[in-house]
Amino acid sequence: MFLDTDPVGLKLFVILLMIFANGLLAMAEIAIVSSRRMRLEILVAEGTRGAKAALALANDPNQLLAVVQIGITLIGVLTGAFGGATLAAGFAKYLNNVAVLAAYSETLSLVIVVAGITFFSLLIGEMVPKKVGLNNPEPIACMLAVPMRLLAQVAAPLVKIISFLTESIINLFGLPRTSETAVTEEEIKVLIAEGARNGTFEESEKEMVDKVFRLGDMKISGLMRPRTQLEWLDTEDSEDNNFHILIESGYSCFPVARGSLDEVLGVVYAKDLLAGKLLNGKLDIEAALKAPLYVPKSVKVMRMLEMFKQSGNHISFVIDEYGGFQGIVTLDDIMEELIGDVVIEDTAEEPEIILRDDGSWLMDGMLGIEELKEFSGVDELPGEDRDHFQTLGGFVVSYFGYIPEITEGFEWNGMRFEVVDMDRVRVDKVLVSKIFTTESVNGIVG
Repeated sequence: MFLDTDPVGLKLFVILLMIFANGLLAMAEIAIVSSRRMRLEILVAEGTRGAKAALALANDPNQLLAVVQIGITLIGVLTGAFGGATLAAGFAKYLNNVAVLAAYSETLSLVIVVAGITFFSLLIGEMVPKKVGLNNPEPIACMLAVPMRLLAQVAAPLVKIISFLTESIINLFGLPRTSETAVTEEEIKVLIAEGARNGTFEESEKEMVDKVFRLGDMKISGLMRPRTQLEWLDTEDSEDNNFHILIESGYSCFPVARGSLDEVLGVVYAKDLLAGKLLNGKLDIEAALKAPLYVPKSVKVMRMLEMFKQSGNHISFVIDEYGGFQGIVTLDDIMEELIGDVVIEDTAEEPEIILRDDGSWLMDGMLGIEELKEFSGVDELPGEDRDHFQTLGGFVVSYFGYIPEITEGFEWNGMRFEVVDMDRVRVDKVLVSKIFTTESVNGIVG
């Protein structure tokens, strides 16, 4: 009854209807574009109504986006034209009844109508629908996909004409075309971090993904156990001594050398040596000797992992540019970097970093530089590229430029490093403490 007797009410209803249609188009666009393909594929497999159409539009959204853009533009033009031409004139009649406003009724009516249409177009026709579509992309996409696909089919001729004209203008002016950008490592990290915050991923899963990316950038020199830290078997040594090393060390494989590690021969596995001793009564190292992988220290960790898979070996000998033996990297070293140390009963080792009661840290000189960099919050240590050290002890010697004595120290990166124990010429223990400046002390006291 209201629409029949009040022409302004009828016009207002038509405008609100167009704004609502604009909102449906905006909601469908954002929902389909934001929908995850994997989630839509699951919904298709479950037989969800509209999921198949939504997946088709999500895989090829170009026609949909063109139809939505045409529809929104057309509705916007019609809403403005209809409201300005008809609603403003009808509303002005009501303002004429107010004596004070009668002289300005047409101008005020136009301003009020335009402001009102703009406000409701933004609120109901854009912001609210897009927010709803963004918060519930897959359900909304399934609900609106079928009518949107029908609309796209009806508007296909118009879309083709506009697309042809668009391409012609781009070609005419020689404008560059942007190709689809691949997802970057940083974007994946941000998505995983966001998923961990909202509970989609476990924190342990996020940490493992971070470690995988870190391994992808790491060279095997960062995981290498240097030759000075190795237990190895000497073909020129006595059988009893080699057997003692085999039993006491607890390792599953050993580098084998003749006289010194300057002449490495290969690798042996403890199980092969022990099996041979049970059968033949002696430790025949040369009979159990196997050829290892020889790799330069510049090889990336992920490439090393692939080489382990292809060769079946679990140990590689790291060599420098002159062919000199530098150390070893095993499959266990890579797995420990990925999933953390696996503590086996009766084989737990002393921690390499011990937090003391006074807030300082006692560090083992054999602490790897990757752990040291992570502890210090830096990507590169001073002199790392020049001196190629692999441990905290090597870093300390490099920083001094000579083999230090106990109690000698230096300051770097807001911390003091003090040598507290030496194993002959090797730095065995280092005390690390934070340096408190006058400003920081005043801040703590204040």
